[in-house]
Amino acid sequence: MRLHDDIHNYYEKIVTDHISKLKLDSVYNDDILADLCCTVLNQLPPRYIRYEVDMAFYLTLAERNKMQQQVEQAIDIAIREISKKKALS
Repeated sequence: MRLHDDIHNYYEKIVTDHISKLKLDSVYNDDILADLCCTVLNQLPPRYIRYEVDMAFYLTLAERNKMQQQVEQAIDIAIREISKKKALS
């Protein structure tokens, strides 16, 4: 077993999906997006999984909605933080 290949944080997918939905890749370069992702993921509780289907099967709709809301709030906070740092540069 190779840990980094077999196990990942489920929030990573939700975060990258929402970043794509917001089209932030057209606003920020790859370095800033990487910082944004780290800032967002550090605000969220880890939910480690092996297979996406496991989370899809076991999560209730209420849990999915809560996770989505947490991601949206964390992205908003991260964008504000990055905007402050860009303004200071």
